[in-house]
Formats: sequence, structure tokens, C-alpha cells
Amino acid sequence: MKYSSEFQSVCQIDKRKWILVVVLVAVTHLFCQTLMLLYGNALHSLLSESNIQLPEKVSLSSKESSVVESAKVGESFSGTLSSFDDVHMLAHRLKTVDNSDASEDGEIDESVNEKDEVKPHSNHSVVKTMENDSDFVEDATIENDNLFDEMVDMDEETTMQKNNESRWDLSIEQVVKTNGELSADSELDANRNSVLNDTKAASVTNSSSVVASNHLDNLSSVTIREINFIRTTGINSSTGNLTQLLPNHGNHSLVQSTVEKKMRCMLPPKTVTSISQMERLLVRHRARSRAMRPRWSSEHDKEILAARLQIENATLLRNDRELYAPAFRNMSMFKRSYELMERILKVYVYKEGEKPIFHQPIMKGLYASEGWFMKLMEGNNKFVVKDPRKAHLFYLPFSSRMLEHSLYVRNSHNRTNLRQYLKDYSEKIAAKYRFWNRTGGADHFLVACHDWAPYETRHHMEHCIKALCNADVTLGFKIGRDVSLPETYVRSARNPLRDLGGKPPSQRKVLAFYAGNMHGYLRPILLEHWKDKDPDMEIFGPMPSGVASKMNYIQHMKSSKFCICPKGYEVNSPRVVEAIFYECVPVIISDNFVPPFFGVLNWHTFSLILAEKDIPNLKSILLSIPEKKYLDMQLAVRKVQRHFLWHAKPVKYDLFHMTLHSIWYNRVFQTKAR
Repeated sequence: MKYSSEFQSVCQIDKRKWILVVVLVAVTHLFCQTLMLLYGNALHSLLSESNIQLPEKVSLSSKESSVVESAKVGESFSGTLSSFDDVHMLAHRLKTVDNSDASEDGEIDESVNEKDEVKPHSNHSVVKTMENDSDFVEDATIENDNLFDEMVDMDEETTMQKNNESRWDLSIEQVVKTNGELSADSELDANRNSVLNDTKAASVTNSSSVVASNHLDNLSSVTIREINFIRTTGINSSTGNLTQLLPNHGNHSLVQSTVEKKMRCMLPPKTVTSISQMERLLVRHRARSRAMRPRWSSEHDKEILAARLQIENATLLRNDRELYAPAFRNMSMFKRSYELMERILKVYVYKEGEKPIFHQPIMKGLYASEGWFMKLMEGNNKFVVKDPRKAHLFYLPFSSRMLEHSLYVRNSHNRTNLRQYLKDYSEKIAAKYRFWNRTGGADHFLVACHDWAPYETRHHMEHCIKALCNADVTLGFKIGRDVSLPETYVRSARNPLRDLGGKPPSQRKVLAFYAGNMHGYLRPILLEHWKDKDPDMEIFGPMPSGVASKMNYIQHMKSSKFCICPKGYEVNSPRVVEAIFYECVPVIISDNFVPPFFGVLNWHTFSLILAEKDIPNLKSILLSIPEKKYLDMQLAVRKVQRHFLWHAKPVKYDLFHMTLHSIWYNRVFQTKAR
């Protein structure tokens, strides 16, 4: 008995020691993982790249890489590979739909096929055409991803990709046009319609998704051997044979049934954030920064924090000869901030990056905002410094439009390579420079006008200041940190101010005007209620193409009191700036849209922001506005017009300076002391 008790005592001690060792190992492992997730490639900047290998998550998509590589030999990317991508996208979505929100702070596993990683090509025809003030047609793509909305189905992603592929059926010469069309959203109407007409044809694939969703447990057991079997036997998911992957899939009639589903852009948002709620969010985020604390202190942070004190204690100004006070939330703070920006701010523009994705601005068309800013920023001698150690902010000079145009692989049904390209770029910056790792990218900024920009820059550029045209709060736009970029449709790169202005209020006889294509779910509702229903409401569908019709469209804007600006496929619309350009009071109808320069401008003084549900009462709302208030609003439109204009040589308070100031202003209130 004596030996037995001693043996038990020794075993208990050893057991406690082993438990302690296991706990210590687990804590050490979690601590190392936390460091890597928090600072990205911080270790790369401290140690040689050969000695550090960041861990990558293992998932179904990562395990398939060797299979994809072996299956690509001798195959066309647009053929068998597209069916494999359908299988992978379905499997990945079904596996992550229940826990997508849990990946908010980490990278999401997605497949990046090697053939998707197309290197940017030096397309001399594209560069030459853009140098000749070429015009890019309107984007025909829709941002659909279950990470933004976990209820979005796989068939929406597939339909969205087909939407984009319709544009890729065009040649470079067809995509790059030399003449402006009637309005910003008229240029790809034929392609849009053909894509929407293909929705029924894609319903067989949708039915496969329904069957797969009923066998989630079985799908998780899909092996590489089974996926390789698909590649070698040539199974095409579009024919409904995807269910061969699923053991015991049961009722084959489900595969043959057609299920009608709509894209996200064709449905109203599930949640709505009102303007008053956005304003409360702005106040809260101004008072309490959500940015990460820098890893080490910097003299530039001290300068920014000192500037913040001066801005918050700015001398109260009642009137100003240059600025229209009612159009600003706080004109005193804005002016003081602008003066400090001119005196203090220094920006470093990264030289890394190859054309045409980097350093190749588009100066005309729907994506002109990102192009004009890029050109004027890179050519600026006042703010730009050559030594990054002297910079307060760092600019990532890429074109989201050219990223999509250069890298998206036709029929791939996969945008992952676009995001991977920017991820690789940010990692290269983090490995080469120490500035990104100091703040996690919080003092870096980008300017992008493509609808895909929120997806392309998520996670690896999540802490950056993003100036986005697609300023949708439901797609991750952060009020108080990000900047709502005005979407400008520039018809003439040589003369961006052509046709500027409009008739005086006394000569504006039309109460409200709208003309455009039936993009999205909202515009058909607008026409259903008001087209040919009231002589005071000139609400039309698409107007004929041609110079005469284009001038008719412009004259309508110049002659109307209110210009209706409904959302299309996304929340943003170039009509908002068009209305201001032609001195027409904009009526914004787009739930969850953050108006441009929301942090400094008071949009209530020069626009109407209505909820989408108010469309049936549109005329009564417009008629309820007193004449004096309308005159004040129209005057305010003329006063703020200067803030929405591009100039070949930037002038004070113009669109270039307003964009840069909004980036600076947000950084000032997001900066934290070490």
C-alpha cells in the first residue's frame, strides 16, 4: 500500500507538470499568432524574408492547389477550369456561410488559381488611347460577396461574374471610346441587358446550389481525388452534374427544377442607415478613434495631434469671403484645418507598382475621379516629398478600374486574383518600408472609384484611409475614417469644365427631371410611379444615343429645379455631381449612401436626401418646399460647385484639394499618441 500511494502521488505530479507544459505551449502559440495577425508582415521588415514564413490557413481551397496545377496542363482556362471554380466557390461558400462574420479581423480563405494571377501586361494600345483622352464605359459589375452580406447566395456571385464577362467580350478598342455618351450609365446598357437575360439560363446552376445546401455535411467530405475526378472526366457544373460530388444526394428532381433568384443589386437592402444615424456615427467616431495605436512614436504624429488641438479650438468665423458658411458643418474648423494642411501636410507617393495598374490615370469617363487625383497628386510639388521619412501620409497610386481591366480573367468566375495582387503589393511595401508596419497602414490612403474596390482592399488594406465612390455603409465603408469620393463623369479631359453652369432659378420651369437606364431595382419603381404621369415630373427611361440627345439631356438638367439622382446597381451615381455641375438641386434617393465629403459638408443646405420608400410621395415632397428655401438651396448649389470641379492645375478648394483635405481631416481625428 505504501508503494501504491507513492506511485499515485508521483503520477499526479507528472500529470500536473504535463498540463502546465501544454498550457504554456498553447499560450505561446496563440501569442505568436496574434502578433502575426495584428501586424501583418511586420516580421518581414525586421528579419530577412528567407527566415520568416507567415502561416497560411489550410482549407479546402488551399489543399486543392496541387490538383489545380496538375489539371491545368493542356486545358483552356475558359473551359474546364471555370467548372472547377464553380465547384470550389460553392464548397467554400457553404463551408463559411455560418461563420463569415468571425473572420472580420483575419484573412478569408479563398482560392487563387495560378492562371488567375495574370501579370499586368504592357498594353501599348491602352496606354496610347488613354493618353489621347480616351473614355471608359460604365462599369457593368456588381459587388457581391457573402462577407459583406452572409445571406448572399452563390448564384448571385456567378451572375455578377457573367455580368462582368459580357464586357470582356469587347475588344480594347470597344471598351475605350473616344466620344462621350449621353449619360454615365448608358454605355453598357446592351451588355447589362444581355446579362440579366441570362439569369434564367443560369437557374440550373442555381438549382445545383440548392441541392448542395441541403447536403452541407456531405460537402465537407469532398476530397481532392473527387475534385480531380471532375477535372479528368470533364463534368460541367452548368449542366447540373455538380451533385455527383455529393454522396447520397437523393432526389434528382431538385437538380432539374429551376429556382429564380435575384442578384443583391436587384433587391432593397436588408438594413437602412439614415442620414441622422450617419451623423451620430460621425460624431462618435470623431470623439473616439478606432485606429490602432502606432507601434512606435513619431514626430509627425505629434504634429498631427498639435494640429488637432488647433482645429478643435479654431476661432469662430461668421462669414468668409471665400467660403459659403451654411454649406459646411463647421466652417471655422474646416478653414483652420485646410490652412494647417497647406502648411504642414507632406505625402509620400510609392514608386513601386507597374503600369497600367499603377501610375496610369484615366482622365475621362466614369472613373475620372481616381485618375484625376492620381495625376494631380503625383505631379504635385507642394505636398509630395521624395523622402518617406518626412511624410505624414502615404499614397498607394493604383487604378481600381485598370486593376479589373488588366487582371480579371474571362470566364474565371473568380476575382480573388485582383485582391491577391493588391495583397502582394501591400506585403511588398510592408517588407521594404517600415512605415506600413508602424501603424498597420492607418497612415496610408488609396483613391478608387470602381465598384469592386471595397472587396479588393478588404483585410490587407483594412486600416487604410479609403476614398471610395462606392460609399455604402453596408459594404464596410467606415464613417469618420473613409472618404466618400465624388463620382465625376468627365466628358472632356482637355476641358473638364465644358458646359458648366445652368439657367437662373426664374427660368427653370421643370419641377423634376430624370433620364437613364433601368439599372438596379429602384429606377423601375421611380418610372412606374412617375413616367408619363405628371407634366411637372419629366421622368424618362433611356434617351437615344447621339450628340443631339446628349445635349437634350444636358439642357434638361440646366432647365430643371430638381434633378433626381436614384441609385443604380450600387449606391453611388455620377448624377449627384452632374446636378451640381449644371446648378440643379440634387435629390438623392439611395439608402445607405454616404454623400461626398460627408465629414465637412452640410448636404441639407444644397440637396434633398430622401428615403427610397418616399418615391410615391416625390412630387408632394418637392412642392412642399417653400420658394425661399428652394432659392437658398439653389444658391448653395452654385456656391459649393467649386468644390466639385477638376482643374488641370489645381486651385484652392477645388475637388483635388477637397479630396486631399478630407483624407487629412480624417487622419487628424484618427491619430493616436503612442
